Amino acid sequence: MTRDALTGDELLNILSALANPQRLRLVAALARGRKYVSQLAREVGISRPLVQIHLRKLQSAGLVTSHLELSQEGKAMNYYELEPLHLELTADFIADAAKTLTTGSECEDVPEPAGKSEPGGDKR
Repeated sequence: MTRDALTGDELLNILSALANPQRLRLVAALARGRKYVSQLAREVGISRPLVQIHLRKLQSAGLVTSHLELSQEGKAMNYYELEPLHLELTADFIADAAKTLTTGSECEDVPEPAGKSEPGGDKR
């Protein structure tokens, strides 16, 4: 994934996926090579179900892929690895990405500043 191919929505999806300390730790662990869920759970120190939840979010952002393989014992193992990613977040890149946004015209997670009132509202 390269920065030229990203829309604003894709950039938000990537940044959202990385905006969690556990997911950052998983990305760091995968930067050292492909691993299966149990390896990641031990290395990062969280439960396997939680690792799987975080890996789904990283996969939906296009940051990791998984490959099902058979171990020597015949057990199915789902290996995860990082997708190549190079982003240089410059003001121009962010401005260009913002022009292509299709999700949410307003930031729902940013509260209104204190003391702001609606137009025509009570201004005590």
